[in-house]
Amino acid sequence: MAERIERPEPEFKYEVAREAGGQHIQDCFLCGACVGVCSANKVFPEFNPRYVIHMVLLGLKRELLSSGLIWYCSLCHNCDFACPQGVNFSSVMRALRSIAQKAGYADHDYLARIGRLAVVDEKSCSGCGICVRACPWGVPFLNERGVAQIEVVKCQACGICVAECPARAISLGTFEGIEKQEEERAV
Repeated sequence: MAERIERPEPEFKYEVAREAGGQHIQDCFLCGACVGVCSANKVFPEFNPRYVIHMVLLGLKRELLSSGLIWYCSLCHNCDFACPQGVNFSSVMRALRSIAQKAGYADHDYLARIGRLAVVDEKSCSGCGICVRACPWGVPFLNERGVAQIEVVKCQACGICVAECPARAISLGTFEGIEKQEEERAV
């Protein structure tokens, strides 16, 4: 039986282009150079940067944002250097993640469960700021209460803050399989 595809939303590509980092999405001509250097594709063959962009260009907003595909990318930027059109795919992925969060497709709990977000135990956090200094992407910050907080869209789930936290107040879920999580959300 064929899988049911929702009605395409042709404006989706423009929505992505308006989001910070997504401005070059329409420059992609789907050559596949990004796929050849994608480290996430080697671990998760179902993740294909060209397929993600194709879904955006076709207007398959709901299918893409409700799937786990946009969370497979490690934002390593390898694909950015391979692209002959200068499409910064890592930035496009960040834009898609931002849209997914704003639209309610991915909340904090979902991302923590699938291992794509570091989580701070506020009761254990001493507010020392070591995680802030250790993170090369500027993800953790100290909030108004002096407790570490994770900027969700920027988090690459690399585990550096987890390893550096002397209070062991930061944890990272395991990447136990997005497919399982998607099945639970569909029910």
